[in-house]
Amino acid sequence: MITKMTGVLTRCRHDEDDVRLQIGPFEYQIMVPEAVRRQIQMRTGHELTFHITEYLEGNSSGNRFVPRRVGFLHEHELEFFELFCTVEKIGVKKALKAMAFSVKTIADAISRQDAKWLSALPGIGPTTAEQIVTTLKRKVTKFTVLNTPAPVAAPGAEPAPDAVVEEKPSGKKAKSAKKTAAEEPALATEPLVTAADGQLIEDVYQALMGLGLNPLEARAKLDALLTCGQPFRSLQEAITLLYAQKG
Repeated sequence: MITKMTGVLTRCRHDEDDVRLQIGPFEYQIMVPEAVRRQIQMRTGHELTFHITEYLEGNSSGNRFVPRRVGFLHEHELEFFELFCTVEKIGVKKALKAMAFSVKTIADAISRQDAKWLSALPGIGPTTAEQIVTTLKRKVTKFTVLNTPAPVAAPGAEPAPDAVVEEKPSGKKAKSAKKTAAEEPALATEPLVTAADGQLIEDVYQALMGLGLNPLEARAKLDALLTCGQPFRSLQEAITLLYAQKG
């Protein structure tokens, strides 16, 4: 059984529930929940590692089975997903669809027994929400105390997607580069928001949902924000940019 896969992300679209990962000559399809897709949607072409679980998807007649892989960026997300699937009438597909928010956010709602909030998750109605609370309320404590994971798009020395990598300057060019850096310290100490800022992206998505948008509308708005080329450093700036855009 495969437990972890590392490769280059070749496809991640806001209207699809899976991504594609290139490992050597092979390209793999990996199912991901919306919360994961948001964090990696601007990382196409970059190397990522997914924690993997596998299952077989069959048709009603039971004579054909297709192997599927489900991927998460962190082990605790995979652990929570498997726990979520233990709830009666929640299978793999429903669990993936429902995990539109961070694990900690969903675990907090379960812990405080907020069935009303849970019923607003994609694919989860009032009856299922009550079942989730009943089944998991004593099992999610460890997930409610999670710290915010390190940003996905900051794997050590790898530059942000919009960073420009240049050869090391020499001679007069080197002196000029040093002078420019000295003249513009603010740019070095206050970086623009990129796809690396997973928590801010999560906050923007939740704010859009709070404003009454459905998941598809929120996803489209978020994608438009991340591809508009305008910088933002806070939730307020992001919302201002969104509503300044036409359409």
